[in-house]
Amino acid sequence: MKLRPLVVALALLAPAVPAAPATAAAGGGYSATIRRTEYGIPHITAKDYGGLGFGYGYAFAQDNLCTLASWVVTLRGERSRYFGPEAESDDPAKPVADLASDVYYKSIAGSGVVPRLLARPAPVGPSAELRRLVDGYVAGYNRYLEDTGVANLPDPRCRGKAWVGPISATDMWTNLLDLSRMASGSSLKEAITGMAGPGKPRPMPAAGSNAWALGRTATRDGGGMVLADPHFPWQGIRRFYQVQLTIPGVLDVSGGSLYGTPVVQIGHNAKVAWTHTVTHAQHFTVYRLALAGGHSYTVDGRVEPMGEQEVEVTLPDGTVSQHTLLTSRYGPVLAVGQSDEAAYALADANAANLRAADEWLAMARAGSLDELRAAQRTYQGMPFVHTLATDVSGTAYFADTSVVPHVTDAEAERCAKPSPVPGLDAYVLDGSTSACLWGRDGDAVVPGIFGPAKQPALIRADYVANSNNTYWMTNPAKPLTGYPTAYGKTGTDLQPRPRVSLDMIAQRLSGADGLGAPGFTLDTLQATVRGKRDLTFELMRDDLLKMCDTDSRNDVREGCRTLEKWDGRATLDGAGAILWREFFTRLGRPVKAGDPPYSPWRLPFDPAHPLTTPRGLKDVPAVRQALADAVEFFRSNGIPLTLTPGQAQSYASIPIPGCTEGEGCFDRVRTGGPLGTDGRYPEVDTGSSFMMAVELTLAGPRTRTVLTYSLSANPASPHHADQTALFSRGGWVTERFTAAEIAADPHLETVTVHERR
Repeated sequence: MKLRPLVVALALLAPAVPAAPATAAAGGGYSATIRRTEYGIPHITAKDYGGLGFGYGYAFAQDNLCTLASWVVTLRGERSRYFGPEAESDDPAKPVADLASDVYYKSIAGSGVVPRLLARPAPVGPSAELRRLVDGYVAGYNRYLEDTGVANLPDPRCRGKAWVGPISATDMWTNLLDLSRMASGSSLKEAITGMAGPGKPRPMPAAGSNAWALGRTATRDGGGMVLADPHFPWQGIRRFYQVQLTIPGVLDVSGGSLYGTPVVQIGHNAKVAWTHTVTHAQHFTVYRLALAGGHSYTVDGRVEPMGEQEVEVTLPDGTVSQHTLLTSRYGPVLAVGQSDEAAYALADANAANLRAADEWLAMARAGSLDELRAAQRTYQGMPFVHTLATDVSGTAYFADTSVVPHVTDAEAERCAKPSPVPGLDAYVLDGSTSACLWGRDGDAVVPGIFGPAKQPALIRADYVANSNNTYWMTNPAKPLTGYPTAYGKTGTDLQPRPRVSLDMIAQRLSGADGLGAPGFTLDTLQATVRGKRDLTFELMRDDLLKMCDTDSRNDVREGCRTLEKWDGRATLDGAGAILWREFFTRLGRPVKAGDPPYSPWRLPFDPAHPLTTPRGLKDVPAVRQALADAVEFFRSNGIPLTLTPGQAQSYASIPIPGCTEGEGCFDRVRTGGPLGTDGRYPEVDTGSSFMMAVELTLAGPRTRTVLTYSLSANPASPHHADQTALFSRGGWVTERFTAAEIAADPHLETVTVHERR
């Protein structure tokens, strides 16, 4: 029987149960002090975790209630009711049609996975401290909403809207679970539901982030330093919120916290600093099911029935859209790739991962790098990111501690099956035999994932670095090899951004970058990041100019003169930076339909020379045509060839420097579409987000930060674009971490908030 394209249930089906009521601190209600320094940055202090969460939830709601309120509608599967089933969801990483989103999240609620995890003790279930943080956060958010009233909210985006209301702890646990699934199940909503909206399915945006952990031999003063430069969306729930969270004598952490989470994901305390980048590791597999007729399949020759679940989504007119959902022993049965003989199921290693939040909380309490590593071994919850960290001793640490299915290279080869659809090419396994189930490690906190002993890791006295390359070039002096391919391949092309990252470090350590004596200080770390180098231009410039010398076309020669004068930096006034981008993005495209793509590199990638290849530019007709086409686009639309990043790209009407991932810019930007005929790109939507440069000293941390899109998503807030303007001109905020530093702010604002009793 051919299966119809049914929407799917997630694994672990069970009746949902009500969330436990919030619990206040012993001896009274929640209480916290919120101190705001420059740019509105909140410093929350409380005597216990419940109070800390309360203060954080209250402060966050002051700045960003509308964003979280909209996301809660998403998590509850109610977008179709309020915004229509065909509208686009508010998922900033990969938006889908509201109906597909609603069916997906209703299936999560119906699966009972959240209450089941809450019934487990730590480390699989949340710790008591994290539970109190979440309960307090919910109470603080709701207290602000009660105090202000929906009709009086300062943000016009949700003022007076029917979809705004109190949130629950279940909403926040679901948000934490969804964050863990961001690179797995949550990114596959259309494949799971079979509901692709107009113009979809769309690929996930390219991963982006830079991270350096500098050890004692790389820094001038012999301490540890961290550069954090995550490239997360500039809109929606995956923005960072800058905050300091303090319980005297227990916790004191400062950094970037993703919206709707009560913990700091990227940050530092007095002795330890850490950051993350997205990995190349596998976080799910797909199993091919051998169908046995009806809703059943075989494993080891025995027939197993698929589980079924009915999901109902309310539409704007009050009617209900009903969907039948299927699941297997591996997880949800995908609605794509089905035939008379086979269907496919998603096995998500992060399907029941609430451990990440406890891991970040434990890292925030760590007094040394050893304690941070112990926290990671205890919880094993990093969903899809590498960790780079250091401490006051100046020891640099890298590891891919992310949650990875236990599939050995031998098993992957033995169990491999063809992909059901493009985009699901890796790790499609034979689901008809239990011999292809995920393996077990004795040191793994849950079955089916690799334990810490199998994870790529490196500890150095000089540095570790990652810019979303695979782990093998963490430090070129010590290439990492020999780990399961599920963590990523070795010997592969680094790509331009990781190459420029490693070159920036090498030049600073040798003093060849013109910034003074070798070695990093806080000032030279900032100056290095502000360089705005475009590596592909550096690697191709000489060959380009040679090619230009033999081109007789006047328009092309004018373009060549512009590029010859450009210094190769994507600064606000980089005259030639946009022309180069438009030329570079055309490279590799076939000249005419039916022609194969080509490589523009004169020297191809050589695994024996990963830091210097590929390089150069081929002088072939397709390359010459790409340059002519780019120049013609400018000329025919009256756009000056000297168009600068400051003229072409912006956010909230503020000019934004930088260039793109493919060009090899370190702190890259991405706009929402191609260059328009008016010489403008759509608004920047992704790029450097929460930038942090921290130096750990025996006297305490010294830190500079900039939140590129600013603290508040509310367009009416004074902190909607103030740090954006700072970022535009290359500025940073000097962090106030100690009580004395906070008190010294001449514009300090302090308020104490209490739970109403």
